[in-house]
Amino acid sequence: MLKPYASQPGESRGRLHQEAMSTFRSPFQRDRDRIIHSSAFRRLKHKTQVFVEHEGDYYRTRLTHSIEVAQVARTIAGALGLNERLAEAVALAHDLGHPPFGHTGEDALAALMAPYGGFDHNAQAIRIVTRLERHYADFDGLNLTWESLEGIAKHNGPLIGPNAVQRTGEAEPGLDDLPYALREFNEVFDLELHSFASAEAQVAAIADDIAYNHHDLHDGLRAGLFTADDLVQLPLTAPAYEEVDRRYPGLDANRRDHEALRRIFGVMVEDVIAIATNRLEAARPESAQEIRDMDRTIIRFSKPLYQNIKAIKSFLFERMYRAPSVMAERARVTQVIEALFPLFMREPGKLPAEWRADVEAARSEKELARIVLDYVAGMTDRFAIQEYERLCG
Repeated sequence: MLKPYASQPGESRGRLHQEAMSTFRSPFQRDRDRIIHSSAFRRLKHKTQVFVEHEGDYYRTRLTHSIEVAQVARTIAGALGLNERLAEAVALAHDLGHPPFGHTGEDALAALMAPYGGFDHNAQAIRIVTRLERHYADFDGLNLTWESLEGIAKHNGPLIGPNAVQRTGEAEPGLDDLPYALREFNEVFDLELHSFASAEAQVAAIADDIAYNHHDLHDGLRAGLFTADDLVQLPLTAPAYEEVDRRYPGLDANRRDHEALRRIFGVMVEDVIAIATNRLEAARPESAQEIRDMDRTIIRFSKPLYQNIKAIKSFLFERMYRAPSVMAERARVTQVIEALFPLFMREPGKLPAEWRADVEAARSEKELARIVLDYVAGMTDRFAIQEYERLCG
């Protein structure tokens, strides 16, 4: 049932370490299952999305977000005749590299790692699935297929070359501009970082956009950072509330919000499917490689909806991501990262016993910094706070 431009399991470029084919599962199904059973995936349960993990049981974590992204990705991929298993695998893995405290933690670690090769959560995800998961007898990492690794690395677009400029808006980046974790693995297993990713990985990327725009509105309402009266001023949310009020007059506030937000969710998903269907019919790609070789993504929002989503993002930036209470918490958790990282650099003996062999093998300050980064980036919110209190008082 797959379209010609879908990623065909039988045509996978394989794994870095060769393995026998599974009797019952396709290569991409095995990738998905390995991701779900990984330690890094379980840790997402206690990693923040916007609010720090301990602030409330109802707010999204990286785990619940990843599950929501996977659900959206499966829906879109299925409607377009793409490989749902690959789209799901990329969606489930896309946040594995996030450190504690979300983008706040990433910003802090990027600054601390600037002298040692940089930090980026997508690059760290590659490091996790190719090296840091150490459970299998035959290899480090999860030994995922080339297609899954490609999707994790560049689901947001090319990372080097001319097509990367439109994504970054900066000068044309080269391999030397990449975070070390991605650059080093790419030397061993070329992920063709100059091209776009498969249609399935593009689906995972846009599913990420849909999921967080939807649930951040929901979480912001629950946190009291804004109200439904604020949302009815926005171009995409206003029609949704109007429809709910027309169909269900007098509905209680919580149900009203839920009904409105689920309509917004539906509008975004249906828009992507409609636009992608039209673009695929016009382009008529005959293989997954033709999707990669295009000069822009083929999975995208319509221009009018994209403008409406930009308005939502601007609203969330002002009212949620930069809300005084959120900023105060950001400052507090930045202090945690900025204390723990140099502490472990000065006293690597404070790292757990299972990290000692790596520390002893480190031949330079740079190598030590990368080991400390792996440890700190792997922490959950609650563990990072506990370690800070234990070690720093």
